[in-house]
Amino acid sequence: MPGNHDLTRRRNLSGYGRFAARYPGNRAWSNSYLRYRSGMVDDVSAAKDYARRIGSLIRDSRRNRGWTQAQLAESLGTSQSAINRIEQGNQNLSLELLTRISEALESEIVSIGRSRPPHLRVQGGRRLSGSIEVKTSKNAGVALLCASLLNQGRTVLRKVARIEEVNRILEVLTSIGVRTRWLNADNDLEIVPPERLNLAGMDLDAARRTRSIIMFLAPLMHHEQTFELPYAGGCALGTRTVEPHMTALRPFGLQVEAAAGAYHVQVDPSVSPARPIVLTERGDTVTENALMAAARRAGVTVIRNASPNYMVQDLCFFLTELGVRVDGIGTTTLTVHGVPEIRRDVDYAPSEDPIEAMSLVTAAIVTSSEITVNRVPIEFLEIELALLEEMGLRYLRSPEYPAANGRTRLVDLTVLPSELHAPLDKIHPMPFPGLNIDNLPFFALIAATAQGSTLIHDWVYDNRALYLTELTKLGAKVTLMDPHRIYVEGPTHWSGTEVICPPALRPAVVVLLAMLAAKGTSLLRNVYVIDRGYEQLAERLNLLGASISPFRDS
Repeated sequence: MPGNHDLTRRRNLSGYGRFAARYPGNRAWSNSYLRYRSGMVDDVSAAKDYARRIGSLIRDSRRNRGWTQAQLAESLGTSQSAINRIEQGNQNLSLELLTRISEALESEIVSIGRSRPPHLRVQGGRRLSGSIEVKTSKNAGVALLCASLLNQGRTVLRKVARIEEVNRILEVLTSIGVRTRWLNADNDLEIVPPERLNLAGMDLDAARRTRSIIMFLAPLMHHEQTFELPYAGGCALGTRTVEPHMTALRPFGLQVEAAAGAYHVQVDPSVSPARPIVLTERGDTVTENALMAAARRAGVTVIRNASPNYMVQDLCFFLTELGVRVDGIGTTTLTVHGVPEIRRDVDYAPSEDPIEAMSLVTAAIVTSSEITVNRVPIEFLEIELALLEEMGLRYLRSPEYPAANGRTRLVDLTVLPSELHAPLDKIHPMPFPGLNIDNLPFFALIAATAQGSTLIHDWVYDNRALYLTELTKLGAKVTLMDPHRIYVEGPTHWSGTEVICPPALRPAVVVLLAMLAAKGTSLLRNVYVIDRGYEQLAERLNLLGASISPFRDS
């Protein structure tokens, strides 16, 4: 994928047009711009490189739509061999042809001028029906992409969510020399590392746009003794310190200085933990960094106060496939038997996403619909369902069956229209096995549909409670008590309106789901943040009877 390369050569490029390359299957533009002259590009090698990248975008967009080369050729009135040449970067492309390809694939391969943010138009007040399958976990998928750097062999991850967060990590991996390839329409992904990573070539722009870049610290410390990482970005959820990561990694000889927007890292490979590592924060990514640091250090490392959450368990299962023994999976004490070198061809399927499952259950509740949500990782949703039962939710639950990883327990849930009432106590998150912090925002929306008053206490994040007050624009009665607490009174008579998408992922989805219940037309603007964590959410809700259409300002 295009990285932070020299795509903006100004010498002899007066009068160029600007093209923003867009990654197929998503709603956001990449940050790399391909600048062309109106005639020939002076630098022939650069021109060939541009053509190959555009060809790759076209190929991925075609595959995302499920088309063969022959089908695209027929749509354009050309030959399959011509399409093959285009995708290989061996065919001259005019602006007219690029526009026709974009229209045929319903994916904006290029756009003249600055890219404009995507929006959603929602026709609300509809009952939904049918069944929908939960996609694999976004958080687990991102962790496994980072962990693939531990392996010098070939890694295949099954049914990886094709979301913006994954795209950003893939851009970073590609820029440092890792070969990544989507294998099929099922989103199976192949990852093959080089003999040595090219960290100097890292796509800094892509790295800055994801908080997940912090999980490169541990894998890279096994490759280089000095390196740099840019400050992490991602959701706007207030200040989240990286000090817990430093505390977890210092016993492995990692030292970090922060300056000029980057972490400057030095590693002493002779240093190993002398005693159990006690995490100062039971965070998911902190635990994952500690696990990846221990995975390739010889000897036994004990990690205490570890997160036992779903993405951490998936990482432990993956490390097991790599030959790293991990004891205590699912508990707060993990014992890692490190392996100094890993060179295996592995094939692993991450489990389904409990947060997406909760999103879909919420869609059924807020629209008073009967929906069957298939492949729900029940172990990570049992507290939420118990609370919903207390509030009056009726649902059917299938017998349990194993996920593709052979370990995670799944069920199918059929949510039935129910009259809900407010819970007796406040709703607040807790570390697993408590109510998941990422599921808390959905309870603000559910509370707005229930009879009575509910106190929501988000003690983890500084700003997220504020974002949930956006529901008032759609008719909800939400009062901000302080930066961590809101008071919700229900039920709500929802009405459509226009809202700018909150900059945090879960509150953004909460607003979208509320719009499904709101009568009339609603506009949700700047929805890139939703595409960071959900794969084709609007399209999949439409299959249940929703009416959501994307648009851009003209």
